[in-house]
Amino acid sequence: MSSESSNYKFKHYIASIMSKSEEIKGKDNEAAKNEADESSKENKKNLSTEEKLKETEDRLLRSLAEIENQRRRFEKEIKDAFEFGSFNFAKESLAILDNLKRARDAIKNDEKLKNNKDLGNFLENINIIEKDLVSIFEKNRIKKLEVKDKQFDPNFHQAMSEIEDENKDQGTILHEIQAGYMLGERLLRPALVSVSKKKSSKDQENKDKKDEK
Repeated sequence: MSSESSNYKFKHYIASIMSKSEEIKGKDNEAAKNEADESSKENKKNLSTEEKLKETEDRLLRSLAEIENQRRRFEKEIKDAFEFGSFNFAKESLAILDNLKRARDAIKNDEKLKNNKDLGNFLENINIIEKDLVSIFEKNRIKKLEVKDKQFDPNFHQAMSEIEDENKDQGTILHEIQAGYMLGERLLRPALVSVSKKKSSKDQENKDKKDEK
């Protein structure tokens, strides 16, 4: 075999090996690319799952918050309904206390009646009933407003008259005409009162003129 023939075969062999090497390298590159694509798809899939979990969690939290809000609204409605019913009942019950007081005062202020022994016993019974009612009111958070010598407050008092009094500050409550009551923190009925007022400058001038005469 000639030297040229041997060189040709060797070069051909080398070329064949190189060709196969390039083919294998190309396949490896393609496999690596496919693997990278698969990895990217998997990451996207994982990311999508995380997003779905986050979205589901957000929806769940919103649902729980809405349920809690509904529960609070329901409790408030029940409380309001109960307090409204209690408020009306308590307000109407005050009429019983008012009538007992009127009956007692009427007997005490009548010269003919107050010395009657039988009516005296009747008064004692009225006092007992009144105390029992007040006790029941207090147990149910119904309390009488204390107004004597307090400053007039339109949120709790209703002025029925004004009385001149130079010894008291303007707007001081002098007399209680009808008792006021609170139901818890809510005004059940305002107190009807008389309040003090200072003499007007005109009245003072007229008084000074009279004194001069």
